[in-house]
Amino acid sequence: MSYSEGVDTQRLAGQVIAVTSGDQGYGRAVSSALARAGASVVLIGSNPETLSAHASQIEHAGGTAIPLKADVGVTLDWLSAQSRMLEIFGVLHGIVHLADKRAHANFTMLSENEWMDLFNCNVKSSVMIAQIIQRRLPGTWLTLVGPHLDELGLQAYPQRGALRGLVERAEAEELRLNMVLPSRASSNEGRADAPLSEAVLTLALPELHHLRGNVIEVPLPPAPKYRDQIRENLLRSS
Repeated sequence: MSYSEGVDTQRLAGQVIAVTSGDQGYGRAVSSALARAGASVVLIGSNPETLSAHASQIEHAGGTAIPLKADVGVTLDWLSAQSRMLEIFGVLHGIVHLADKRAHANFTMLSENEWMDLFNCNVKSSVMIAQIIQRRLPGTWLTLVGPHLDELGLQAYPQRGALRGLVERAEAEELRLNMVLPSRASSNEGRADAPLSEAVLTLALPELHHLRGNVIEVPLPPAPKYRDQIRENLLRSS
């Protein structure tokens, strides 16, 4: 049985949910899971081709998805994307924001530009989206997928700390804001990443609207080692 079988396709029926970086990593897995649960999904990212390809896959599987090119780190881009979503659907129930960009260098070698890029992609964008929701879309929920717990460089800690503070204090502003912290980077394999998608999906349920201010660590199975599996298969067949 595939990991998607047995999912109640009506759990999120009628919901419109935007997913940033919806064409890659956890964004891809989460957007697919939300669509299987009945939500209309807006895939937001910077690559029109991969966004359109993933939207087509969701539609082919019976879901509803539209691609939307936007840089969520730029306020005007996000406002434009938000306006477009409201034009199409008339409502936006929730947003899943991938605030999990990783560093390519260790802490000692991290340049100022690389650090600012991490900060803008993960922290600044999260604060900006939360602020715009508060101003223009009260009642819309926001779930962050935060920096992965297997990223141990010192640069990860101030980011997680800032996002944790934002989430835990948002309740005072009447924001339905939560964060999930996956134990590792995405494997790009649906079954292995399914627990993260299920956590996000659960937080999206209308009947759980009272859940806010939560930071949830999500343990995941080890990522499949396809090369090792292929090698073992070749050895067995030789």
